[in-house]
Amino acid sequence: MKTVLITGTDTRVGKTWVGRALGRALRTAGHRVVAIKPVETGTADATSLLEDGTLLAAATGQAEPLGALYRLAEPLAPALAADVAREVLDLDAMLLRLEKLSDGAEVVLIEGAGGLLEPMTWEWTVVDLARAQGAAALVVGVDRLGAINHSLLTLSALELAGVEVAGVVLTAPELPDPTTGTNATAIARLSGIDRIVSLPRLADPLAASREVEPILGWILGPGG
Repeated sequence: MKTVLITGTDTRVGKTWVGRALGRALRTAGHRVVAIKPVETGTADATSLLEDGTLLAAATGQAEPLGALYRLAEPLAPALAADVAREVLDLDAMLLRLEKLSDGAEVVLIEGAGGLLEPMTWEWTVVDLARAQGAAALVVGVDRLGAINHSLLTLSALELAGVEVAGVVLTAPELPDPTTGTNATAIARLSGIDRIVSLPRLADPLAASREVEPILGWILGPGG
C-alpha cells in the first residue's frame, strides 16, 4: 500500500482539486484507492455535499468514509477550531481509524489541512500525521508570485522531518502574473527535485486524468 499526504504551501491552493483528480484517475486505471480528509474546518450541514472530504470520497466512489473524519464548524486551524467546539482531536484514535479505512487499498490519499505545519492539535501538526502514516508528501502550490519561496520552505520542512517528497504540483492561478509558467523550473533548479508539474486551469478535476498522469507515475512507480 502506498500512502500519499496531499499538503499545501498555503490554504486554498488546490489540494482538494488535485486529490479529486488523482482519486478518479487511479480508480479509472483500476487501482483500489481511498481518499480521506482527516480534519475539515469551516463545515456546516447546509454545505456538507460541497466539503472537501465529501468531494474526495465522491471522486473515488469509495464506500467509506463519505466525508471528513472530524468536521469542525469554525473556519480556523484545526487546533483553534477544536478549542472553540470544545472537542479533543486524538491522534492515536485518528491513526487507528485511518488504518481501518485504508485496509485493502492500494493507494491512500490523505489531504492535510492548510499547510504542512498547520496545528492539528497543540501537540502535533500535519507533518506529524505524515510521519506516523509513513506517507510520502505531494506538495501543492499555486503558480504565482511567492510559489518559489513557499515551495522551498515546505520542501525544507519535509526534509527536516524525514518525510519523502512524492513531487510538487503547481495549479494554475485565477489571474496569471509575470511569474506564472516560470516557477516550476525555478523550484526544480533550487531544490534539485525534478518531479514537478504545472496543471492547467480546468473547471472539472474529474476530467483531468491526462494532466495528472505524471503524478500517477510518481506515486505508483515504474509499471504501476
